[in-house]
Amino acid sequence: MSDLFSKNYFEIFNIPVSFDLDNAQLSVLYRELQKEVHPDKFVNAGEQQSRLAVQVTSLVNQAFETLKSPVNRAHYLLKLAGLDIDHEQDTTMDPMFLMEQMELREEIESVRSKADPLDEIDRLMKQVKKMLADVMQSYSSAYEKEKYSEAHEWSRKMQFLNKNTQELDDIAVAIEDELLG
Repeated sequence: MSDLFSKNYFEIFNIPVSFDLDNAQLSVLYRELQKEVHPDKFVNAGEQQSRLAVQVTSLVNQAFETLKSPVNRAHYLLKLAGLDIDHEQDTTMDPMFLMEQMELREEIESVRSKADPLDEIDRLMKQVKKMLADVMQSYSSAYEKEKYSEAHEWSRKMQFLNKNTQELDDIAVAIEDELLG
């Protein structure tokens, strides 16, 4: 069980190191691994074994949370490749992409003023998800070709788009709550 600490997150789940992975398969592997290492299995094994089980469970949870999120997985892969990523210090970005993001932000901010804000959210969500799928494909391609600086740029774009989908989800929930409340 303690040998998991010497493995990367992909090795923990015994899957190939790749951006492209099957989240359903990852979830199945996660549940299987949790059954093996869950602290409840080690209640009578002594304090040291119980403590180790808690630490291993925490590691497995962290690995799962990292790998299931495309943005976190992208950053983790770059870290494995030896790229030191400091998002606070890295402020340069494709100006065309930033302009698109500014326009998209304006659309998101004005969504509540539309005649049918939920339809507008659906339209914008489809647009953002299409952009996100394209960016994820570009990241994957760059990463597989070991163009890590380029992959890093795609991961940053992924982060922007992911934030947009979260904001659209939050607005939709707020509007639905207002309609129900």
